[in-house]
This record gives sequence, C-alpha cells and structure tokens, in this order.
Amino acid sequence: MTRIRKAIVALVLFLPCPLVADVSLPALFSDNMVLQRQIAMPVWGRANADEVITVELDTQRVTTTADKGGTWLIHLSPMDAGGPYQLTVRGNNVIVLKNVMVGEVWVCSGQSNMAWPVRRSQNAEAEIAAANFPNIRLFTVERMAVQRPAQDVAGTWRVCDSESVANFSAVAYFFGRRLHKTQHVPIGLINTSWGGTPVEAWTALPALQAMPDAYLPLAQRWTEHIAAYPQASARFQNRLAMWRAKSDSLKAIGQTIKTRRPRAPRNPNSPHRPSMLYNGMIAPLIPYGIRGALWYQGESNAGRAYQYRALFLGMIQNWRANWGQGAFPFLFVQLANFRPHKENPEESTWAELREAQQMALSLPNTGMAVTIDIGEADDIHPRNKQDVGLRLALVAESQVYGADRAYSGPIYRTMVVEGAKIRLHFDHAHGGLKAKGKALKGFAIAGQDRKFVWATATLENNSVVVYSKDVPQPVAVRYAWADNPSCNLYNGADLPASPFRTDDWPGITADRR
Repeated sequence: MTRIRKAIVALVLFLPCPLVADVSLPALFSDNMVLQRQIAMPVWGRANADEVITVELDTQRVTTTADKGGTWLIHLSPMDAGGPYQLTVRGNNVIVLKNVMVGEVWVCSGQSNMAWPVRRSQNAEAEIAAANFPNIRLFTVERMAVQRPAQDVAGTWRVCDSESVANFSAVAYFFGRRLHKTQHVPIGLINTSWGGTPVEAWTALPALQAMPDAYLPLAQRWTEHIAAYPQASARFQNRLAMWRAKSDSLKAIGQTIKTRRPRAPRNPNSPHRPSMLYNGMIAPLIPYGIRGALWYQGESNAGRAYQYRALFLGMIQNWRANWGQGAFPFLFVQLANFRPHKENPEESTWAELREAQQMALSLPNTGMAVTIDIGEADDIHPRNKQDVGLRLALVAESQVYGADRAYSGPIYRTMVVEGAKIRLHFDHAHGGLKAKGKALKGFAIAGQDRKFVWATATLENNSVVVYSKDVPQPVAVRYAWADNPSCNLYNGADLPASPFRTDDWPGITADRR
C-alpha cells in the first residue's frame, strides 16, 4: 500500500460519523461472507442518528435504531450451517449482500509464518491448482498500524479458488481445508497478520498497562525512541543523500556501490510499537462472530522469551475479554526448529520461547501444534505449511468439534530420580511412546552443577529413562533444548514431543525486557 493510500484509508477508518446519510457496513460484511453458526450473530454499522435500521437474513427480520453517534448493532438468532443466503440491510438506503454462508469462522493472526502465502509453500503449483472449494471463503485484512482503535479494516471476502488462494495464508488455508473436509460446513478464514511483528503490537494498550513488569520497559524504550526520532530521521536523510550521490557517481563510470543503503530509523507509527496492530487489525474485527483464533508468532520475541510468558497470556485474555464471546478456542503454533545444529548442549532463546508458548496451555480452551520436526535450518520460513495446518486442525477437531482422536504429541508431565537415572512421564502418549530411528536422541542431563551433557535415553513401560555415566547424581533433564535440536520422540499417532526441561534454572532471557 502506498503512503498516500494508507493516509486515505486511515482517514476513512477514523471518521467519527458517516459523510452521507446512507446506512453503511464494515468491510467484513460483504458478498461471499461467512457468519458464525450456532451463536447470536452480530451485525453492525453506521447511519444517521436515530435512523431506523432493519436487517434480514433467511426468515429473520430484526429492527433497531442508530444511536446519537450514528452507530447501530443487532444480533441475528443462531442458525445451523447453510446457505447461500442474501443479507439485506435497510435504512435510508438498501444494502444487499449475496452468496452469504453460515458456518465456522476462524481469525488467523501472527507474523510472517502466518502471513506466508500458499504460492511460496511446499508443492505450491499443485496446491493452487486443486484449490476449488466454493464454500471456503477468504478475507485478508490489509496491513494498518495506528495509534488508536480503528472502526474498520480494508479487505473483502473472496470465494476460495486457484486465483484467491495463491496469496492467502498457507497455514490458515490448510487448516480450513482440513476442517471443511471433516466438518462438512462452510469455512470462513480471516487472515490478519504482519511479518516481523512482536506480540505486544497485537495487544490493546489497557491490557499491556495491566502487566507493568512486562510493559513498562517497552513503553520506556518507545518513549525514548519517539523523542529521538526527529533527529534520527534528519541524520538518516543526510546519510541517504550522501549514499545516493556516491552511488550515482560510481554508476556514471560503470561501477556499483558496495556499501548498503542506509536504514531508516523505525517510525513512531511502526507496526512494532505496542498496540499498533491491535488497533488497526484486531479491534475493527470485534465483535464479528467467530469460532476461535489461530496464532503463529514468536520469532520476533525470542530474545525476550521470559517476558513473552506474560505478554502472550495477556494477549489471549485481552482478545477474549474484548470480543465478548467468552473463552473462545485459541490455537497456536510452537516455533519450529531453525538455525544450524550445535554439537554440544546449549542455552537457547528459541527453546525458552517455546517453553513460554507451552505455558499458555494453562489457559482454558487453548491448544498447541508442535513443529519442532518440520522446520528448516537455513530458513525461518519453513515451506511445509501443510503439516502446520493439519496439526492445528487436529487440535480443533478434538478440542472444538469433539473428535475422539490424538491431537498432541507427548507433553512432559513429571520426573522421578531413580539413583543415577531419571524417569520421565508424559501426557498425550497415545499409542505409546516411540523413537523415530534406532535410538532416542535429544536428551541432556545435569547434576547440581547445572552442566548439561548428552545422555542415553531408553523407552520403558511408556516412560523415558535418561542417564549418563558422567552425571552419577542427576537432578534435571532437558529435551530438544536448542534452536534446531536433533530429537525424535513421538507418540503412536506420529506426533512429535514438545521440547521441555525439568529444571527452572534462570534462562538467558530471564532479565531481558
């Protein structure tokens, strides 16, 4: 989006009242939309003060009056999955929306691995060619970072086909495709994501302020940054002018400049700033009826993993509280393996971030897809988005739709010290624990000195026994505790175990804010 277009969109989104008398609807209400089944369905918009508004869907007809500020909201009665329907809104004018379905709606958010499109994913050509699902509907929220909650987003619902799916979120699509096939209902997917962004950008300011230990360091840094921005911007413009002049002079004699273009300082309206993306890309979606949310983010917070423990839980609770639909399902992706393998046991910011993500399972109605086995050492954007979507869908099928099936790999539960060995017990050991390969790997063990060494690990009675001759009095075990670990513990459903540690010794991000 150009700067001029962004300015125009921002102006429209923040207009306090309609410029004309006509009744209007947010962008989420358009042809091809999906409404959430089996709940009271919110429909809202703007009109003249005291204008009478009537909304019709199928056999329903609901009337309300716009308030003094020109806003109105009605709730349609719950409906089962079906369609296509026509949604009609009558005021001083008439809006008719066609090809409206009732089914399952999921909000899909996060950073670049959620934004990553089908066209850049594994087996893209075949996936795009096969994407003929007229009852899957796709909505991509245009990126917008703003300092106060917007009233609307830019975007439109599109029927899923080879053209519309190519640039749509691959994780969201593969998740939705699986649910469409297993639940046999229309699926609506709302992709609202932005690469490289931190969790605090997706959280409302009051919710952040309620977490002072986590938020105040962020607020202080941004206060200082904003104050210094004018001078930093002036310095950047001077450096850029010098760089361009040098580049032009070299180009004139057939040479290419070898120094990089100067990098601009982060703008005060940056998508990294706390609450900016909540304001622009989440708040305007509320209170649209949804089944739940998908989340794939964390890479940008890995250097502050301990802080993420509070920020991530706070964000989930913030969305739920503001949406007003109770503790709706919130399913997230644990970070995949990334970066080169290390020869010795190591401290790892990514391992600490995965631990922080898993801690969010303490909240009700949450679920986690483990991806420690499908990342790529040299690419932060692994191309296998099919398995990510599938694993999220398995969680949804079990926890949300009631399927009796395994949906998680082994999750560490307890340990018992047995002399020179430690025995580990796991939840979600469906079908028994197993190693993919001849022997278990990825386990390290330590004594009171807190020095970890690689350990031997064996399967015994659906538990794992870990030991090393170099640690005769063990006190702690870690598994897959690295940026890109070698690890191979699975359950009988072929789902990988989540990385874990049995100790609570301070990590390398413990004091980073």
